[in-house]
Amino acid sequence: MIDAYEDPGTPDVRGGWRYLWWLVRCQPGRSVAGALLGSSWMVLLAATPYLMAKAIDEGLEPGDWAALAGWSFALFAVGSFNAWLSIMRHRTMTRVRMDANFRTVKVVVGQAVRLGAALSRRTGAGEVVTIGVGDVQTIAGALTVVGPGVGACVAYLTVAAVLVSVSPVLAAVVLLGIPAIVLLVGPFLSRLQGAETEYRDRQGVLTARIADLAGGLRVLNGLGGKGLVADAFHRDSRHLQAQGYRVGAVTSWVQALGVGLPTLFLAVVTWLAARLAAQGDITVGELVAVYGYVAVLVGPVAFWVECGYQLSRGVVAARRVVRFLRLEPLEDRGTRDAPAEPSLLHDPESGVGILPGRLTALTSAHPADTATVLDRLARYTPSRATWGGVPMDEIRLPQIRQRILLADHEADLFAGNLREVIAPSSGAGNRATSPHGPAAAIHAAVADDIVQGLPDGLDSPIDAQARNLSGGQRQRVRLVRALLADPEILLAVEPTSALDAHTEALVAKRLREARQGRTTAVTTTSPLVLDHADTVHYLVDGKLAATGTHQQLLTEEPGYRALVARDAEVMK
Repeated sequence: MIDAYEDPGTPDVRGGWRYLWWLVRCQPGRSVAGALLGSSWMVLLAATPYLMAKAIDEGLEPGDWAALAGWSFALFAVGSFNAWLSIMRHRTMTRVRMDANFRTVKVVVGQAVRLGAALSRRTGAGEVVTIGVGDVQTIAGALTVVGPGVGACVAYLTVAAVLVSVSPVLAAVVLLGIPAIVLLVGPFLSRLQGAETEYRDRQGVLTARIADLAGGLRVLNGLGGKGLVADAFHRDSRHLQAQGYRVGAVTSWVQALGVGLPTLFLAVVTWLAARLAAQGDITVGELVAVYGYVAVLVGPVAFWVECGYQLSRGVVAARRVVRFLRLEPLEDRGTRDAPAEPSLLHDPESGVGILPGRLTALTSAHPADTATVLDRLARYTPSRATWGGVPMDEIRLPQIRQRILLADHEADLFAGNLREVIAPSSGAGNRATSPHGPAAAIHAAVADDIVQGLPDGLDSPIDAQARNLSGGQRQRVRLVRALLADPEILLAVEPTSALDAHTEALVAKRLREARQGRTTAVTTTSPLVLDHADTVHYLVDGKLAATGTHQQLLTEEPGYRALVARDAEVMK
């Protein structure tokens, strides 16, 4: 199986079928072994009726007990060996499926990392979750065709060849009857693909809604919108349920035909063989053998139907994975180097300029406007922003990511101990030479009480998205992580919006001290933070309306004064 640190290879994203074939080609030895073991196992199942026929015709009927004992021993030996083959086949195919499972997980996770900030702009969280929860397992199950599927074909041809020596009529019936059964099931498999595709799409939408609910339940409660969202979720759930019933209806027909038609076919062939035996065209032993051969064929036919069912679902799942793997990250056409010295960041669309070595605050009645400005300055969206006069789109993206850090107040926090959460292994900045260790960053973010309140301090476990911390604690942990990265330019979106007034005042004071001499820009409407800024940009409808210090704008700009005074009243 693929190792956790092994390169999964380059997937074939030209289509669902090609992706499944790529998974097979990634493990050729194991796939061939599964096919050989599956074929041998099914062929030896057909050997059982052959040996029984010999035991009857050459031992039991003439009364030759030595021959009967010999054929009986051969029957026991073949059965025991086949049982061992069955175990090895199952083990091999389990490894084939697990390799496909883990390999798909690795390429999907690798693609998510590759997309980076573009992930949320290219697809929804529900799509990724649906791939991880359902599609990966479905794709792995489809690879069952490698072993039993190939074995079923080999067993079918072997039994047909043996039947030619018994009765050409029976051989013709088997050769024509089995494909007819498969053709009858085929249209249902096509319908299943269509129903399964729609079901998966609806499932992705519903999963995305669940993710949104989990992240914003507190806000919904506060706004009284929980009932409205619950009704929408209930409505989507009913639609998904109805589509699930449609998938189940088609699946039930596929499975019923997969079992019923082979059984009916077995009855027809047995009746025909009994007539031939009654007419003396075949012996009693051959009659028993024919019954055994056809009974054995029920297994391959059932495998064919099952493999067709698994492949139909697997192709649908593989197409979703391929669609995700085809997504491209933000295009990097940059060929120029970033400015060697600290330089001005300028956003022509808003008119905002971030001077190097200063603490700059952006404020607006619409926080999304100021957040969008920082997105452009950090080159997370295409724009005409410049850095030291050089268009951001022309600068090599790795250099931007190394020197500019955009700290979102809703940035993801992964599970792990607190030490790992605040100091991930990579990111913007130069942590290796940073003078700000964890203790200094924790102090600057006023997060000392968080560390002291946890049972094992920095080694305390933190849940995914830090759900075992409060909203204000999560915000300070994110700020600790940003300060510890110590980037040349820090762009922070609403870093204190969830804090109480006392803590917010301390954070504003310490943030200025910790970032002394380095470029920092924050978006906020809090007068406690704005008062510590060297420069405040006041935006109206996304455009720069006024610039100055906090005190200057309070005196000279009525709109700014009304915005800030409202926050001040709230804090009182």
